Amino acid sequence: MTRQEFREWTTKNLVILDGATGSNLQKRGMPSGVCPEAWIAEHREVMRKLQQEYVDAGTNILYAPTFTANRIKLREYGLEDRMEELIYSLVSISREASAGRALIAGDLTMTGEQLSPVGTLDFEELVDVYKEQIVLLDQAGVDLLVVETMMSLQETRAALIAAREVCSLPVMATMTFNTDGRTFYGTDSATSVVVLQSLGADAVGVNCSSGPDTMLNFVREMKKYAKVPLIAKPNAGLPGINEAGETVYDMDADTYVTHMHALIEAGATILGGCCGTTPEFIRKLSESLPDRRISFQPAEPVRLLASERKVLAFGLNERFHIVGERINPTGKKKFQEKLRNADYSMVRSFAEDQTECGASVLDINVGMNGIDEKETMLKVMDEVMAVTPLPLCLDTSHIDVMEAALRRYPGRALINSISLETEKFEKLLPIAGKYGAMFILLPLSDEGLPKSLDEKKEIIQKILDRALTLGFCREDIVVDGLVTTVGANQKAALETLETIRYCKDELGLATIVGLSNISFGLPERSFINAAFLTMAIQQGLTMAIANPSQDLLVNSAMASDLLMNKPEADLAYIHRMNARKADEAPTPITGPAKSAEEKSEQPKVYESVMKGNRNGILDHVNAALAKGYTPSSIINEMLIPAIHEVGELFDKQIYFLPQLISSAEVMKKAIEYLEPMLEQDEDQKEKPVIVIATVEGDIHDIGKNLVGLMLKNCGYDVIDLGKDVPKEAIAKAAMEHHAAVIGLSALMTTTMQEMRHVIAYVRELGIESKVIIGGAVITQSYADEIGADGYSKDAAEAVKLVERLLGEA
Repeated sequence: MTRQEFREWTTKNLVILDGATGSNLQKRGMPSGVCPEAWIAEHREVMRKLQQEYVDAGTNILYAPTFTANRIKLREYGLEDRMEELIYSLVSISREASAGRALIAGDLTMTGEQLSPVGTLDFEELVDVYKEQIVLLDQAGVDLLVVETMMSLQETRAALIAAREVCSLPVMATMTFNTDGRTFYGTDSATSVVVLQSLGADAVGVNCSSGPDTMLNFVREMKKYAKVPLIAKPNAGLPGINEAGETVYDMDADTYVTHMHALIEAGATILGGCCGTTPEFIRKLSESLPDRRISFQPAEPVRLLASERKVLAFGLNERFHIVGERINPTGKKKFQEKLRNADYSMVRSFAEDQTECGASVLDINVGMNGIDEKETMLKVMDEVMAVTPLPLCLDTSHIDVMEAALRRYPGRALINSISLETEKFEKLLPIAGKYGAMFILLPLSDEGLPKSLDEKKEIIQKILDRALTLGFCREDIVVDGLVTTVGANQKAALETLETIRYCKDELGLATIVGLSNISFGLPERSFINAAFLTMAIQQGLTMAIANPSQDLLVNSAMASDLLMNKPEADLAYIHRMNARKADEAPTPITGPAKSAEEKSEQPKVYESVMKGNRNGILDHVNAALAKGYTPSSIINEMLIPAIHEVGELFDKQIYFLPQLISSAEVMKKAIEYLEPMLEQDEDQKEKPVIVIATVEGDIHDIGKNLVGLMLKNCGYDVIDLGKDVPKEAIAKAAMEHHAAVIGLSALMTTTMQEMRHVIAYVRELGIESKVIIGGAVITQSYADEIGADGYSKDAAEAVKLVERLLGEA
């Protein structure tokens, strides 16, 4: 099937997918702890019969059981050398089951290893891993690809990029979200659809996650921006355990179908089931939809930028936006020196400050001599994304640097910029299209600056026409008004204002300017810049590259929005003025003044953890030691309170996984440095021991590893047994180390019941350790059912739970 054929089919018809595979195979004899792909290949008839039941029930697209048939996952079982054999065998089973009555989708998912900088897996290695699997799936004869149960937007991007570079098959992509509406990495459903459809996914949606009732809001948020069909493949409600100790779900087929109709009304048109659903669920869904014809309505065109965690939508008549300009080494000698020494502390500071000052987008430019610009650009992007959710504007003169940055950026970026200069015009437009980016149209040509306003308009029109021919839409383009200095050209401001008016009123294009050029060489430049900005906003300026910490500039812009009656501009202006008053108010003295030493060192250690400052933490720790703080006081009074505060911000969704891990790594670095000194510290108590493990049959350990890191940072002696750990090994370690707590993790519904066996075994042996559990599919009610002493939904909560159980809270 071609991508065009897939688009035509899915935009005119409701499409039925299959239901769960793993939970049904367990009922039919597949034991936990085995490689599913190998077991299925050895029990072909079991899988063939299940899939034939799905096709008989009305399935239009059948997922081949190649879910974890990639090099990294198969290596867990020592089977990576059988990848080709397994993929060919598994696809052939689905072909036999469908007998031509359903399309076959080659199934891909996460590898279980975390991408850098959170983990150690390089992005390009992951792309290669997916390419290997996709090439074999294509050769085996699948009709399309599905990338599913994804918790990481960046890993989903890697799979999409891999698919686009090695085949022409249609690709569906579905992510899984927590009950709070975000993935493990902080991505919400709206962001996922914006990024993935821009990158070329042919259908986007949600699978697993929850029951269809909870999934409703995720689909509604996606529908606001969806240009491609939406997929809904929910679980059969929430998991639990029956009297026989089996995993069951709390939603029957009739209730499931009722909720699926609500998902159709919300905008989903490709429908199926995940954990706990059976062929009966799919049959009843299919029977409830006798008329499958639909008329797919894509979302209204809107300008969209996105980071991994946030969407910025903007229009021609909405509030003005600032693109923060400070991450640029031009004219900043100190910043240049930091970059040459791979010290990114100023990068993080600039990013945080501009975010706090109200920037909507951050421009990233690292163009200077004495560095590898490509390598530095990628590192700076990582540093910025760790401290801010704002989308990025990627700013470089080098095409190879731009492509490398776009390839790695886990969002939808703004390119700064594409001109009519031959090389950029011919090479950058296709690159922007490949990676789904927006771009700034810069009206320059090989001859340089346009010599007249008419020539500027002619260049804009040429670039626009070419972009539209390549498949861009007007909402993908932001025109640079090309500001020159009024000191050299008295008509410079008027020509730029006319360019802004022309682009908005006649071409329907957004606009941007770099403000500082207008006043170059003139005294008191800030007044000229502010006056020009207000005039530009009146003409329709959408955004400007500027310093958001300049009060006069920002206040003038917000006042202009207010006077022009833009949406919510009044509230935004009042909020800013109230915040300004609060900042100017004197701070009352409520107690004895602290010494300069207390003011300078204690907050710096604390702040380094809060901000994930890896470069400066040891300097601040040493300064605190030099001022007389003991190692234990630094840990107990600075480091631990800081990581607790990070946990609180994580719980409130102010911080997300990258920030949590960054702060935890900084704290780990400080504690490892201080630990040798603690031996002489008489106040240091013996640490309680905590044994943690992913249960037998489960090879996922991302969440478990983070729990271990957080607990170690809080002073606990953590014994990490790894993943796929038998109950006997867990009990043995708990006894040998006199563990105060045993922590169990499971990601899959097919392995969660192993927790019950571990707890029963531990109790049978008389081990008095408290047992806590967690994982994507685990709930408090499940913990209560199996007799666990506690449940935590994430690493930050696990620390609080352990403290409470051990009487330390």
